[in-house]
Amino acid sequence: MNVIFKLLPEAVWVDDLHDKRSIIEALATRFAKVYSLDRTAVLEGLEEREALGSTGFGRSVALPHARIDGLARPVAALLKLESSVDFDAADNMPVDIVIGLLSPTNSGATHLHALAALSRMVRDEDMHRALTEAQDTEALYALLTNASDRDAA
Repeated sequence: MNVIFKLLPEAVWVDDLHDKRSIIEALATRFAKVYSLDRTAVLEGLEEREALGSTGFGRSVALPHARIDGLARPVAALLKLESSVDFDAADNMPVDIVIGLLSPTNSGATHLHALAALSRMVRDEDMHRALTEAQDTEALYALLTNASDRDAA
């Protein structure tokens, strides 16, 4: 089985953002730069999905996602915030880990499988703790890619 989503090291970063809007904008910018996508299309897709309801997953994690044109397979980005930010999460807790997911427009169940894999990852207590305690982008990247590879096997 193939890995459910692609994650490049450049798509993992730590930042000091202070509101939901700046997080969504930074995510769109990072996706556009790393995966050679149209920033406006990415931003519109993320904002459209967020307008349906917060992607604040709970447990200090948000999973902003969208389906957009220009992709052959799902791609991910991981942002760790230096301080927690209100994201209108389901559990009303602020967010400090943001995992973005973009999938091809007509990806059907593939998008849902990728979201489910990310959801399982962050619900796992050990993984959640490791993401929270990770000190740099290399550690964050390794955590997500190793978990993704393990889940795909």
